[in-house]
Amino acid sequence: MKRRTTQPRLAVTAAALVLLAAGCTSGGGDEPGGASAPEGSGQEQEQEQGPRVEITPAPGATGVAPNTPVRVESADGTITDVRIEQAAADGTAEGETGTGAGGQGPESSADEEDPFAVTGTLSEAGDAWISDWNLMPGAAVTVTVTAADADGEETETVSEFTTLEAVPGQRLELASNFPNSGDVVGVGMPVIINFDLPVTHKAQVENSIEVTAEQETEGAWNWVTDEMAVFRPKEYWDPYQEITVDLRLAGVEAADGVYGVANHRIEFEVGRELISTMHVPDHEMNVTVDGETVRSIPVSNGAAEERFDTTTSGTHLTMEKYESLVMDSATVGIPEGEPGYYRLDVDWAVRTSNSGEFTHAAPWNSDNLGSANTSNGCTNMSVEDARWFHDQSLMGDILETTGTDRELEWDNGWGYYQRSWDEWLSHSVTGEPQIIGGTGTDGSGTPGSVHGEGL
Repeated sequence: MKRRTTQPRLAVTAAALVLLAAGCTSGGGDEPGGASAPEGSGQEQEQEQGPRVEITPAPGATGVAPNTPVRVESADGTITDVRIEQAAADGTAEGETGTGAGGQGPESSADEEDPFAVTGTLSEAGDAWISDWNLMPGAAVTVTVTAADADGEETETVSEFTTLEAVPGQRLELASNFPNSGDVVGVGMPVIINFDLPVTHKAQVENSIEVTAEQETEGAWNWVTDEMAVFRPKEYWDPYQEITVDLRLAGVEAADGVYGVANHRIEFEVGRELISTMHVPDHEMNVTVDGETVRSIPVSNGAAEERFDTTTSGTHLTMEKYESLVMDSATVGIPEGEPGYYRLDVDWAVRTSNSGEFTHAAPWNSDNLGSANTSNGCTNMSVEDARWFHDQSLMGDILETTGTDRELEWDNGWGYYQRSWDEWLSHSVTGEPQIIGGTGTDGSGTPGSVHGEGL
């Protein structure tokens, strides 16, 4: 095999390289180009036997925006392998993977070791390739391409360049997320991503996040604020499945001059389907697990003398739980000395909104459980029932409440199912649903690659 090297070559040792590599599928479209090479660097190559290959960004280029796609073209050959190696500015390694241009071959198993391999999309003719994902900021990048002519003669071409660094104050980081890796959650659980800086290029960030599921699911993202993105399924998740969220934030331009600096993977499990229903005038909560009623609980809900002590109607999600909790109405806008103020020590509390609603034990209200609504807005239960519900609850379980004149706001806690599906889609960046997981999809998750359709 012939080896061709574009000039100039950068002084990067092989030991410092992070092999991130590139499998391919077919695609089409446009994408912006990257930074130019220094004057005189060129891409002239020796006229050797075998196909010619052109790689952009140009060899020797510096300060290339990390969200610039890597493009490969071979006018007189077929691209058989593309590898993208990256070394962080401090020489640290992020991982090592590699695949052939067809996504197969002896090294294809490496994708399982590094979930953030820079894969690519190959044209149907096999003569053009584009990277799917962004590059690391502040990295020394080596692109190695193998192409073959009609006679099987192969040429290896190598090009090197560096990417722009993300400067302090303009580095997008993941601030927090729900759920966390390892969590087992209820079927209503959304994926909540909080960033440390405002995101104005929301489509770029959204396209850098993949959600994959074992069962086919229709879902979509919403931006609740400029720092907070939420993914929810159209209906609830199917129970008993694994969900993976890959945040390919490294290199994404979240706002002008603001770049993501690290990738993250979140893996969680959807457990059994627990759905509780409660018609407030009936003073009873019914709990089903996987479609079967397992408990009917006598309750006392809000007295509804004022708005603040009216239990909200709508689809609630369980958010967190406590064995013991001090409930102080000052935290929800009713300070001491005002009508409706309370401060209580309660046990076995499960939060269902951010306006102070919990299910909890209320032994002082035992005479009204199952017969009258007299609480400050919470769902009162006996100690035994409250402890049982607490112990059964997972983050993201469903509580469907009806029968009051106060609706749960969609952004009160995790009231995201209060928006109809059409409303949810209308507040997404793309306005389109994503189909993820199952045998009816390509398994690529949502929303897909950043550059892969720009071939």
